[in-house]
Amino acid sequence: MNVLWVYAHPEERSLSGALREEGVGTLRGLGHRVRESDLYAMKWNPVVEAADFGLGSEDRLLVGPAARRAHRSGTLSPDIRAEQEKLTWADTVVLQFPLWWLGPPAILKGWVDRVFVNGFAFGVTDPVTGRTRRYGDGGLAGRRALVVVTIGAREASFGPRGIHGDLDGVLFPVQHGLFWYTGMAALPPFAVYGADRATEADYAAAAARLRDRLATLQDTEPVRFRHQDGGDYDDDLVLRPHIAPGVAGPGAHYA
Repeated sequence: MNVLWVYAHPEERSLSGALREEGVGTLRGLGHRVRESDLYAMKWNPVVEAADFGLGSEDRLLVGPAARRAHRSGTLSPDIRAEQEKLTWADTVVLQFPLWWLGPPAILKGWVDRVFVNGFAFGVTDPVTGRTRRYGDGGLAGRRALVVVTIGAREASFGPRGIHGDLDGVLFPVQHGLFWYTGMAALPPFAVYGADRATEADYAAAAARLRDRLATLQDTEPVRFRHQDGGDYDDDLVLRPHIAPGVAGPGAHYA
């Protein structure tokens, strides 16, 4: 496999940093090719701005059209183009981050904002039907994607009746709204709980689980989300009445 490992944690000596080393080393030891984007080490700029698209401060910035034009003309800023080249090369993407305020750190959100631009990761049309390719199709179709997340809270608090909500629901914006939207098959996330209180034994157990998970990465069954163009949705992208009747919210979009 060609694996892009995107890492978003400010401290290399953290539990996250140790797991990143373990994960990347495991993949390479298994014969996979790995490229990395260590966002804090890269001092990645997370802010979308006119210069990303070759525009000046005097130009009005309409992000979607500007991004599409710059992508088509090859005038996106060099840092964005470098990350897009990595994504194009990869057949598997790993996003590793600590869960902060029930989401990824701002630097990772900013990486997505700047790199997954209109015309590259989304906003791609089917040349035959003219439909916009998304939710199971899109600019990154054919790839698999995995979240590796460290969480300070206890696992029970992310259970079905946990105060934080279940982890699948918390990660739905990433799993469904980012991976699946752009065509990537979302794999079940790998989570380490109690990260703030982890002991050496806890780390050893987490590292062993991660090694086992990565060893079967190629064969892991993806999360089964509904395809936009599979017949379950009407022209307004609303589930048809006979699909998952009585079910609303994120749960309705699992196949």
